[in-house]
Amino acid sequence: MLWKRVRENFTLRLLKHLIGIIIGATIVSVSLNTLIIPNHIADGGLTGIAIILHYLFDWPVSWAVFLLNLPLFILGLRMVGRNFLIFSIVGVAVLSSTLFMTTQLPVLTDDVLLAAMFGGVLTGIGMGIIFRSRGSLGGTDILAVLFARTTPFSVGQIILAIDAVIFIGVAILFSPEMAMYAMIYMFIATRVVDLVQEGLSHSKSVLVVTSNPQKIADEIMAKLGRGVTLFLASGAFSGQAKQVVYCVINRTELSQIKEIVREQDPQAFMTITEVPEVVGEGFSSWRGH
Repeated sequence: MLWKRVRENFTLRLLKHLIGIIIGATIVSVSLNTLIIPNHIADGGLTGIAIILHYLFDWPVSWAVFLLNLPLFILGLRMVGRNFLIFSIVGVAVLSSTLFMTTQLPVLTDDVLLAAMFGGVLTGIGMGIIFRSRGSLGGTDILAVLFARTTPFSVGQIILAIDAVIFIGVAILFSPEMAMYAMIYMFIATRVVDLVQEGLSHSKSVLVVTSNPQKIADEIMAKLGRGVTLFLASGAFSGQAKQVVYCVINRTELSQIKEIVREQDPQAFMTITEVPEVVGEGFSSWRGH
């Protein structure tokens, strides 16, 4: 019975991820076919190379995306994680299919700047959904993982370097303006991906070093209804033991918690840090993660 339940949960989770990848890839494809490709805006990664090949030789982007990724899948068969590789293959296959199926959609605008901006928003939403669904669009992700294992550079640095080379190539082959529009598009898409993955409701973590920890904790719990953690610490210079109050709050509660700390211990040392995402009681649930 337990094994059956585990298997059902695994199947349901896998199906949920697959649906997310399909939805995300469809949104990316719509963005590319209605805004980016018609206005001759480049993209980053292997998708960007596929689009450049389309501009130069009129190759179908859907086939170019699949064929460019194929040797990387073979190369990464033994060198990257199995789950990462499988989800990358699924992501690229779905992207190639949806790119082919959405080629006949009408162009939404012939204003290149508008296309770059709104294309970035749409692509960012689609890619964010894919990443939240544990998916990947393969390409430079796999290449970066492979290079990161044999060079002193991180995955992020390698992806950035590859995109830089692509944008330089666009500037040389076509025009500097085209490369600039591509950078605007990629910048917006990257920011939107972060928003989709992390959400809009950024929270704050508050750390208070105080000689009156219990009173501050009681006031926070009573007035804000937030959970509080107390832990011991000692000053490196004085060697004096103190308790530290830790709490995560919403932005709207920041002024209240400052007032509480000021009233209870004006000598307290307080730090406030931005928290992109919080999962747990009082914030977002694990559902969807």
